[in-house]
Amino acid sequence: MKYIPTIFDPTIEWIKNDYRSYPLRFIVELFAWAISIFCSITMALTVPHPPLLLLYPIWILGCSLYLWAAFTRKSFGMVANYLLLTTIDTVGLIRML
Repeated sequence: MKYIPTIFDPTIEWIKNDYRSYPLRFIVELFAWAISIFCSITMALTVPHPPLLLLYPIWILGCSLYLWAAFTRKSFGMVANYLLLTTIDTVGLIRML
């Protein structure tokens, strides 16, 4: 059977290369992404009274994981973004407690 290229081939190759270049970072980013999706779905399903005491620490963990991944990529913009998000949400959690 002859292989027919698709428009997704470059993306799939990029994902493979990303994994091969730094497998731990790839797994950490995948886990952080899952945390983000979990928190968003939980928030959407539980409004107007989301379980913030559960979600805030999990969200902060995800942001911290993304922060580390961005640092290992030497991505200043993403480091700045996730450092700020981690700080803002940590202050928010402390204020809530």
